[in-house]
Amino acid sequence: MIPRLRPNGSIPLPAVGFFQRLIEAGFDGDLESGAASRTVFSTDNSIYQIEPTGILFPRGVEDLQITAAVLSEPAFREITVAPRGGGTGTNGQSLTSGIVVDCSRHMNSILEIDPIRRIARVQAGVVKDQLNQALKPYGLFFAPELSTSNRATIGGMVSTDACGQGSCLYGKTSNHVLGLRIVLADGSDWWSRPLDEAALEEIVAREDRVGEIHRTVDRIAREKRDRIAEIFPKLNRYMTGYDLAHIRRSDGRFDLNAILCGSEGTLAMIAEAELNLLPIPAHAALINIRYGDFNTALEDARTLVALNVASVETVDEKVLGLARGDIVWTGIARFFPDDAGRTTNGINIAEVLADDEAELERKLAEVTAALATGANARHLGYTIARDHADVEAIWSMRKRAVGLLGNVDGPVRPVAFVEDTAVPPENLAAYIREFRALLDGAGLSYGMFGHVDAGVLHVRPALDLTRNDHVRLVREVSDAVVALTRRYGGVLWGEHGKGVRSEYVPEFFGDLYPSLQEIKRAFDPENRLNPGKVAAPSGQALLKIDDVPLRGDTDRIIGNEIRAAFDNAAYCNGNGACFDFDKTSPMCPSYKATRDRRFSPKGRAALMREWLRLLAEKGIDPRQEAKRLRQSVPLARFARRVFNSLNPQNRDDFSHEVRASMDTCLACKACAGQCPVKVSVPAFRSKFLELYYGRYLRPLKDPLVAAIETTLPLVHRIRPAYNLVVGTRAGRMMMRVAGLTSLPRLPRISLAKEAARLGVPLATPRRIETLSPHEREKSVIFVADAFTAYFDPEVAVAAIGLARKMGLSPFLAASHVNGKALHVHGYLGRFEAAAGRTAHYLQRLDDAGVALVGLDPSMTLAFRSEYKGILKATILLPQEWLVANLGRLAASPSAIKGRSFRLMSHCTERTNAPASIAQWKRVFGSLGIDLQAAETGCCGMAGTFGHEARNRPISERLYAMSWKREIDAAGDTDSLMATGYSCRSQVKEIDNKRLPHPFQVIDEIMSENADVPQSDVA
Repeated sequence: MIPRLRPNGSIPLPAVGFFQRLIEAGFDGDLESGAASRTVFSTDNSIYQIEPTGILFPRGVEDLQITAAVLSEPAFREITVAPRGGGTGTNGQSLTSGIVVDCSRHMNSILEIDPIRRIARVQAGVVKDQLNQALKPYGLFFAPELSTSNRATIGGMVSTDACGQGSCLYGKTSNHVLGLRIVLADGSDWWSRPLDEAALEEIVAREDRVGEIHRTVDRIAREKRDRIAEIFPKLNRYMTGYDLAHIRRSDGRFDLNAILCGSEGTLAMIAEAELNLLPIPAHAALINIRYGDFNTALEDARTLVALNVASVETVDEKVLGLARGDIVWTGIARFFPDDAGRTTNGINIAEVLADDEAELERKLAEVTAALATGANARHLGYTIARDHADVEAIWSMRKRAVGLLGNVDGPVRPVAFVEDTAVPPENLAAYIREFRALLDGAGLSYGMFGHVDAGVLHVRPALDLTRNDHVRLVREVSDAVVALTRRYGGVLWGEHGKGVRSEYVPEFFGDLYPSLQEIKRAFDPENRLNPGKVAAPSGQALLKIDDVPLRGDTDRIIGNEIRAAFDNAAYCNGNGACFDFDKTSPMCPSYKATRDRRFSPKGRAALMREWLRLLAEKGIDPRQEAKRLRQSVPLARFARRVFNSLNPQNRDDFSHEVRASMDTCLACKACAGQCPVKVSVPAFRSKFLELYYGRYLRPLKDPLVAAIETTLPLVHRIRPAYNLVVGTRAGRMMMRVAGLTSLPRLPRISLAKEAARLGVPLATPRRIETLSPHEREKSVIFVADAFTAYFDPEVAVAAIGLARKMGLSPFLAASHVNGKALHVHGYLGRFEAAAGRTAHYLQRLDDAGVALVGLDPSMTLAFRSEYKGILKATILLPQEWLVANLGRLAASPSAIKGRSFRLMSHCTERTNAPASIAQWKRVFGSLGIDLQAAETGCCGMAGTFGHEARNRPISERLYAMSWKREIDAAGDTDSLMATGYSCRSQVKEIDNKRLPHPFQVIDEIMSENADVPQSDVA
């Protein structure tokens, strides 16, 4: 039995009083100081880990003003704050031991869109892709491109002056900021906009903080003008953050935003931003060029830039190899074909933009003609992507490159600390050769990609920061890269900000660094805003890269064996892909529904990692505890669980906070499929729950849900009584007491009786083994899960009918326990026993050479994940089986005339079987149907999740986000289908509509007289 765990840290007394004072002052947002929140906010996408004192989630600018005002009170002079956006910084920009101010939860409204003036006004917590989604109907977009655009907030983009692919064309965030509404350290609320001389003169005459700031910045800009011109490099990625070189705009106006953009929360808190918008390019195409080596790709990139393409991205063989194993590869593989006998070790992606199709084709012809001539013809080949969806898919692969570098096995993994250097583009190829020699000389592996047109290189050396020798390399490599970058006329921080790397600021700014200190003092005299970064007041130090706690310090305590045993929880690198704002994306529905980062894969991984550390400090190996738990006497264990559950001393057990975060997980496995690092929350959640409930009592619903597959046959015998319970108010109230709700009724039809009536035999190993090879080839075994078999048996009946129309002989697998519910709820001992029996049965059927086909995607895919290492057989998804039998499909023209067909896929299917949508389209295409795939997120049911009373509000909120729109929009001629039983159950529960399974639709439209080979199996 695991012990009670108490987190090491406690909240300092001034901070406790600070939170209370905020409430008294009228702070309307959320305040969190629990161990779970502090743990989750102690990391970002960097190698560092600093636990904050607490987190504030303001609801508006008034809350920011209240925060600043309370901070100014004498009792709280020691408290510091650090603003935080998407939390994906690679250099610890938002990490602090003080108070985090996170605007992403509540301050995420688009306040105004003016399509005539091409201006948008947004709150700081708005996500970039969220804004562009709202702008798309106007034909406009916010230009700076980021790999993290689906979770990066505008406030965070401003704070790091973010940019990425296409910056040579579109510039950085600062190039599109028209105004910033900021809250200063004294609580002043100020709109910073470019000023002409008259307006500037009026403001510098003010006697307040605003006047002092403008006087200081204006004086430095005038007095240091020549020195600024000498020190600041003439780069697309200039030295952002306190950008002295751009205080005066090209039109002569004074622009304080040049100082604020890239200041990383060290000068003010950003409340709102007024942004410049651009027209969406009318036409775009990508030329995807393959090379035998990375250096050739780099050198060729300069040729492409000279051809005036919009952007050039270069990717090395390591990143490309990782992309081939990623979820996105299925959709783009045809653009990167294998070359016979030659390996692709580098690619260039050249973007071409045009106002019309003729211009696009002309530009493409110019580039491809240059690629085919003389010295330029050094590539292995190229492809062109013209379709918008294909272009987006390829860019998605490139965007995921950073995260993909973390998707390797073992403790040595690529990490960020020298990952965004920038040099003049003409120097890049030579610079990279020396950079690679530097890393090779240190014996490090790495992956490289970059924005070659802008001279920016992304590289992440692979280190294990639990090893002291690797920790030392952070300093050695950083110092060497700084020297190399300066020698080539570049900067260390080309894209991702300074953060902990601020120690190098004086070296790059030279004798201008005291001017930065003056600016910091004018904005923040007491050094309360994100201290230690960018600039520090005289007498105070900047952070140093080897003085800040590393994640590796925690990982060293856990140990590599335990880290490897818990499904990448400890290897989450904080890239934040699970914070995807898009309601139609399946990635982490619980985060979308709650906006609480504890309830995301990154949050849960952080909590699991901390839980493992606390266990390790007590000398507990959770793997051994699980074994002992399964061998213990149940009655004795129950008595101890009762005592622990009632004992008040256990109330502050950190395990409770971990369990609270796990409770909201839908176990949809979107993280396992879409996370670049493949963090699998459902897998480590089950291991945690097994141990947690070895110490504490389970809720009543758990044993009921866990036993559902074994009890359904018995319940079906008393169907009227069961339906009375779930169909009446009194019965539903009784079930809510047990923690269950929205339970489906059992239909009159019995699959067993229908199968007997139709003459469909059970697939026993002996019966299948007696079939001849020819008969086995013409047979199919449907593996019906308990939920489909008992609650939606018409699906299995349709599958039987369809198989016969295809000329095949159908069999039904015997009733079995899949065990998914057991696994989800942490009954791992019982799961292993049940899975062992089921795997033995299914393996014997598979060994006989007959296709096994599941009906429900989630239950079927459990045979590939939860059964990994137990079952060698592959249970096919319906579409996988149908794609292999396209020649047996033929539709009746009259059955499809005048109808449209739209598919709503299960989340697990979309994310863990990425080829599924394309396969369904092939199936329906063979029937003469142009199948449309609905863009939806999670329906909210997710197996038994939506049937648990505590989860029902989240479940219904998720359904309303994307599914309800699709259901409501369906007309009389629209045939909506859903592959998942839980999805169909949710639609029935909320909208009282029945959606068919694709098998049912295909069976209906399949011609009885189809010209297909007929079965001769008796």
